[in-house]
Amino acid sequence: MNGNFVNIGERTNLTGSAKFRRLILDGDFPAGLPIARAQVENGAQIIDVNMDDGMLDGPAAMTTFLNLIAAEPDIARVPIMIDSSSWAVIEAGLRCVQGKPIVNSISLKEGEESFLAHAKLVRRYGAATVVMAFDERGQGESAARRYEICARAYKLLTEVANFPPEDIVFDPNVFAVATGMDEHNNYAVDFFEAVRLLRANLPHCHISGGVSNVSFAFRGNNPVREAMHSAFLYHAVRAGMDMGIVNAGQLAVYEDIPADLRERVEDVLLNRRPDATERLLDIAQHHRGDGTAARTTVDLTWRQATVDKRLEHALVHGIADYVVDDTEEARLRATRPIEVIEGPLMDGMSVVGDLFGAGKMFLPQVVKSARVMKKAVAHLLPFIEAEKKGGEAHTRGRIVMATVKGDVHDIGKNIVGVVLQCNNFEVIDLGVMVPCAKILETAKREKADMIGLSGLITPSLEEMAYVAAEMRRLEFDVPLLIGGATTSKAHTATKLVPNYDGPVVHVVDASRAVGVVSALVSEDRRAPFLSDVRGEYDRIIAARAGGPVRSEIAPLATARANRATFDWTSAVPARPQHLGLHIFDDYDLETLATRIDWRPFFAAWELHGRFPAILEDDRVGEAARALYDDAQAMLRRLIAEKWLRPRAVVGLWPANAVGDDIEIYGDETRRQVIARVHTLRQQMVRAGQGRANLALADFVALGQAASLIIWVVSR
Repeated sequence: MNGNFVNIGERTNLTGSAKFRRLILDGDFPAGLPIARAQVENGAQIIDVNMDDGMLDGPAAMTTFLNLIAAEPDIARVPIMIDSSSWAVIEAGLRCVQGKPIVNSISLKEGEESFLAHAKLVRRYGAATVVMAFDERGQGESAARRYEICARAYKLLTEVANFPPEDIVFDPNVFAVATGMDEHNNYAVDFFEAVRLLRANLPHCHISGGVSNVSFAFRGNNPVREAMHSAFLYHAVRAGMDMGIVNAGQLAVYEDIPADLRERVEDVLLNRRPDATERLLDIAQHHRGDGTAARTTVDLTWRQATVDKRLEHALVHGIADYVVDDTEEARLRATRPIEVIEGPLMDGMSVVGDLFGAGKMFLPQVVKSARVMKKAVAHLLPFIEAEKKGGEAHTRGRIVMATVKGDVHDIGKNIVGVVLQCNNFEVIDLGVMVPCAKILETAKREKADMIGLSGLITPSLEEMAYVAAEMRRLEFDVPLLIGGATTSKAHTATKLVPNYDGPVVHVVDASRAVGVVSALVSEDRRAPFLSDVRGEYDRIIAARAGGPVRSEIAPLATARANRATFDWTSAVPARPQHLGLHIFDDYDLETLATRIDWRPFFAAWELHGRFPAILEDDRVGEAARALYDDAQAMLRRLIAEKWLRPRAVVGLWPANAVGDDIEIYGDETRRQVIARVHTLRQQMVRAGQGRANLALADFVALGQAASLIIWVVSR
């Protein structure tokens, strides 16, 4: 790999590590630090931190974790990439990070005004930024579109926002290949070509990408995924990519990839032959953990099983050779042809869903399964039509699908659409960034049997909640299907179900779509299916209702009556010698050094104890002494080289408490109020505890010659 290539660790991203995600959702932020540390130890030169989840307070989570990182020098020594699709989360992170962070990301999808506003704020915070190849029309897929979007963004940033070009990191969209859909076959080639165009025409910029996206179709097969990542990086770096989000600890050496696997991986990445996906699938299914391939022989013993098991085997393995004969055998056995679809065929697709969910099947295999299903359904359709005795073409149901407003991701939705169409459902796909009004107008006009919403970024969850509420307001009753990377059953149960009176169902992935939709259009299965879904959501809601109990809040009048009281007649506040402003410019560093409170310093390094006794502590004394010696050495250098210029402004004014407020006066006559400081009073219930409900105003005298001091320091 190019020696100038920068590895960006992805394991502190909720979508990049299942373990990290579990820890953060459980609130165990400190346990996430070893994951960040391991990324740095394994070669990550930047760590990507992402806290996007519908069940998290994103800004609070980002603030908490970044503050923990700041106290870990072996982690904080590398730059932080603040990764979120929510600007509020990004800005929370920018307020925490020391040094120069990288924002991931901004884009033109909401237009130039929003793009430039975010870019100027990023520059004001002193950060660099990733720019995604999205605009108002959606995401760039061809090489030309990716370059067109990035070139436009570059011109705006450098000429309008005065953004340094070396602080621009373009991400020209790494998309999954080998998904089973022909239109995805050239995605990696288009990425490589876009990188070449960017490198040749946009000077000084950097080029990055989320490498693991390219292998999403082979989720669950780590040897194949690592080979794909390594080969993708090999070609991307040669094209000019100089940064990449990748698990630095699990990256195969390009030259060490077995020759047969590398050939088939590169056939896919470089789109060298039309059967590249099938050939990679053939070898992927038999690769063991060490990356070597096992020899295979054709086994037809499955043909000796019952017809239901034969249909299941055909669907799971994507074998279409015998499916018509087996479907016909099942039809002759059934009372009605539709029973074959709702029985053995749907049972087989349920097995496909289970295997895909467990990581034992891959996305292109799911698409192949859907095509086998399509062939079986096509054989049954004439018999179903004859039974209906009608001339209309039969579909099992009509579904309006859309990626919600503000979101440009549609690959997963497109795959679901293909799978459903293969199962004889009519799909009306409205595309990406679709406003709520258009979705609902189309559903009403087309008499849709259900609506499907997709989204990948966290703000999409809020838009989905809005759509659900609008469906209630407009008195819809059709099922609402929810899917996408950031969606979850927990979010659906707690945030969407309360907004809509009709059925709301979370669809885990493409392999589950057929089973869910088939159950919803079935007269016999719909009621029990929805009952099971509702029961599961009720359990989720009940489990989450058992969170921490909020303290009882006392009425404000009761809290004020329980204020702290002092005898100000016997304790007269001292009068300052000089009221007004006092300016200290370039204060003596050596004097300041003698006044350092070392206890918080040691606590920040998780060494707890009183100073100086901590230096002799039996357990932490040795570490404390070493740390203290290092700090003293740095202090001596700081003073000698004058790293800082300490400055302060201190103001002293006459003041008095008035209720919960503090009045500040212009002079000792106390006639002119120049400011009023509002203080908050504690409102926890403390009746009968002998403890006051405090406010800061309690500690300022009432009607006496009290004073208030305010200070500001800088360096």
